[in-house]
Amino acid sequence: MINTVLAQAAAGGGGILGQVFLFGSIILIMYFFMIRPQQKKQKETKKFIEEIKKGDDVVTIGGIHGKVYSVDGDTVQLELDRGLKVKIEKSAISLDFSKKTSPTK
Repeated sequence: MINTVLAQAAAGGGGILGQVFLFGSIILIMYFFMIRPQQKKQKETKKFIEEIKKGDDVVTIGGIHGKVYSVDGDTVQLELDRGLKVKIEKSAISLDFSKKTSPTK
């Protein structure tokens, strides 16, 4: 009986390399399908927020549509209607919805 237990233990010892390869491939897949696209989107959003200028049509994350009236550091004044201006943070502007509503060039 002891010989069969030892034989089974010796046969199962070669699977460590396979497990390392499996975990490595899972981590690699997670990087390319989850982490890398998120980093790319964050870079695009940061670039979009830095390039906001007067006259741009934007949408806030709350769904407010407006035209940029002025940019002062980290804040933006949106003109929602003639004479109606709202001051918001740049980080409250949505890249995704602003791209959908802006006219194609």
